[in-house]
Amino acid sequence: MPRALISRVVLCLTIAAPAVVFRILGFHPHPVIDLIVFGAAVVAASFLLAWAAEAAQKDISGALAIAILALIAVLPEYAVDLYYAFRSGSDPDYAQYAAANMTGSNRLLLGFGWPLVVIVALLVANRGLKRGDRRRVSSLGLPVTARLDVGFLAILAVLAFAIPLLGTIPIWFGLVLIAGFVLYLWRASRVEDDGEEEFVGAAADIAGMPTRARRITVVTMFVVSAAIILACAEPFATALVDSGTSLGIDSYFLVQWLAPLASEAPEFIIAVLFALRGMGAAAIGTLIASKVNQWSLLVGSLPVAHFFGGGGGDLPLDARQIEEFVLTGTQTVMGVAIIMALRFHWRSAVALAAIFAVQFFVTDTTGRYVLSIIQVAIAVGLLVLHRKDILPTLAAPFRRAAPIARDEAAADERAAETGTVPVAR
Repeated sequence: MPRALISRVVLCLTIAAPAVVFRILGFHPHPVIDLIVFGAAVVAASFLLAWAAEAAQKDISGALAIAILALIAVLPEYAVDLYYAFRSGSDPDYAQYAAANMTGSNRLLLGFGWPLVVIVALLVANRGLKRGDRRRVSSLGLPVTARLDVGFLAILAVLAFAIPLLGTIPIWFGLVLIAGFVLYLWRASRVEDDGEEEFVGAAADIAGMPTRARRITVVTMFVVSAAIILACAEPFATALVDSGTSLGIDSYFLVQWLAPLASEAPEFIIAVLFALRGMGAAAIGTLIASKVNQWSLLVGSLPVAHFFGGGGGDLPLDARQIEEFVLTGTQTVMGVAIIMALRFHWRSAVALAAIFAVQFFVTDTTGRYVLSIIQVAIAVGLLVLHRKDILPTLAAPFRRAAPIARDEAAADERAAETGTVPVAR
């Protein structure tokens, strides 16, 4: 194993060690200390998990690898969110936290992650080029194969509005969403491979190892990181709620933003590293796939966890949670409309980040619904602009993928016409 990789792994395990000791001894000195110790362990384990998941693409290539990487990368979020849903089966007060964690992570991914990757990718592409230089590009191009992910996300975004209309997440609806995720994985597995994967950082060290050693390392890192995350999920989730009470901060706010920020930090960092390497399309592709599994498998699993925790067949939502789902759903529709044409303009990235930031200053119910209407209005305008792409996008999850060579040629031609960053292959 390369020395650089050993150093990274040892550092992560050292950071996680206090939480493991706390967990084994049942030691909980104070909610804030618990939050720091267990939160740090979740972040450290998330890095191990993300490195292993990325390196696993060496043995699992193509769109399926992106889908699996996106799923594994958000395992920490799943562990925390499903704990809240499970606990809500016996303690109704925890139902709000399940919805809070999901909506927060969902909006953080799209409102912060997507724009960050696009802006970094464009800065790298235009590095050294002066203003007015015809070689400068203003948007990031996505491969045509990404239409599969965008199509699934579009369908899921529409289905998401059933949740606020129903006022609950019924278990039958959850099973439908889970089935949708299974279909997504199957369709992704049918997409033709688009060439050798590139790796960065620790993942590159793992990928460069001999096959046997690489696979043993990846599996070991998966097992160790997953064990740490599962061991820390409950105390971390509990500490979030208790810390809010202890510090006089809204616990809902901590659960909605602090937990997702901790669990998704490694995914964001890896995506930025890809963008810095001129692989912006791969970076945004992973984040789009994460959105798909959040709206399908994660949301679908919440009522199931609630049921097994002793609750009924429906996960109840109060007025605040319904408001959050509406805001999250309309943001997703807007995000889909932005990437419908498989181009992500820098102005769209800045606008997406700005609208995301505004919600922290608009805290009343009326203001949140007005913001939701604004997001829908923007989405409608963009869909009118990209109307030729609507049907191909919605049909992508159900049709056989076009040959890669032809798709890539079409994508390159479109990139040349629109001043888009060419897709890295």
